[in-house]
Amino acid sequence: MTEEKKMTAEEMHRKFAVDCFNGTWTLLDKPDRTKAEDLEMIHTAHASRYHWGKIGEPINFARGDWQISRVYAVLGFGVMAFKYAQSSLDHCQENDIGDFDLAFAYEALARACSVSGDVAKTAGYIRIAQDAGEAIEKEEDKNYFFDELKTIPSYEA
Repeated sequence: MTEEKKMTAEEMHRKFAVDCFNGTWTLLDKPDRTKAEDLEMIHTAHASRYHWGKIGEPINFARGDWQISRVYAVLGFGVMAFKYAQSSLDHCQENDIGDFDLAFAYEALARACSVSGDVAKTAGYIRIAQDAGEAIEKEEDKNYFFDELKTIPSYEA
């Protein structure tokens, strides 16, 4: 009989944060979500961020808020998408987080404005996101970022 290892509170928060984050991605990628899955996606994104808030670093907070913003944008809730996009950007700026995360914070702001129908602000944030994207060091990350940026409905290269 094997002895089961007890997890510390920190280990449990980390496990739940990662599991919920990944579960949210699975739902985001699902093309035919049900209304119940849409609600689950909101809950798992918030749950992930909650658990990161207990044990994570500012980069985890920025990424968690970015993911919540993406969920709300996908579901058409522009105001909530903007709120969490701004929070993601705030974490980046307050903690000198740049590169990929900073670019995606601006992408989230652009996407939130697009969902809300604010064409001028969308265009402005897209330009800022493009500039931030050019500063991404890894070519693979840069390509991924620009592919994602192009999915914003009002994106023009």
